[in-house]
Amino acid sequence: GRLFFKIDGAMVMPELFLPGYNASFDQPDDWAQTLATLHDTIAQHGVALTIGLPEWADDQCYNGAFAFDETGNVIASYRKVQLYGPREKALFTPGGQHTIFTYKGRCFGLLVCYDVEFAEHTRALARAGAEAILVPTANMKPYSNVSLTLLPARALESGLTILYANYCGSEGNLDYVGRSCICAPDGPPLACMGEREGLIVANMPDATTSYPIPLYTQLADYRPAKPPELP
Repeated sequence: GRLFFKIDGAMVMPELFLPGYNASFDQPDDWAQTLATLHDTIAQHGVALTIGLPEWADDQCYNGAFAFDETGNVIASYRKVQLYGPREKALFTPGGQHTIFTYKGRCFGLLVCYDVEFAEHTRALARAGAEAILVPTANMKPYSNVSLTLLPARALESGLTILYANYCGSEGNLDYVGRSCICAPDGPPLACMGEREGLIVANMPDATTSYPIPLYTQLADYRPAKPPELP
């Protein structure tokens, strides 16, 4: 199964959605045609899209995320920094730079799957001005605690919205946990799915939104300290 998001007229799809997370990644002869087909499909429907795709450059393959505007033009791309497990590390070259972009007056960041499990990456994007992070993912069983526990904490500690688009069902020898979710800046999910396929929809909060509990201010309050001295 496939799980999608739609928020403020934009959609997010999972990690390596084309050709599939558990597929092979030999560079196809018609990859440019794949991008052209995506461009035409997006333009036809007029819905902005962020999607996980492999990216080939200089004889290297990257685990990428591409953001298209509603006309089908690429407005941002990102290469996964935190490659997960031996298979990804054998297939892909890690990225090395964060990405933010503006769409309809809002600032977004991109991460891919395992990246969002590191507070350093979400906080770097928050400090760069991101109001929301779009995360194509392929999280497999048994790691349901990522959606249930870790993502609300990441949203809360950085004061931003996180959109996490995961697969459900099985693909080859992988069983996905599903549990796609959109977490608000105060932590609780604005919308979420269980292990089934579906579409979840939410409006991204703005600066005037009131929350039952005041938003955290750790990003502004943080003071670095020296590392402990060895005894």
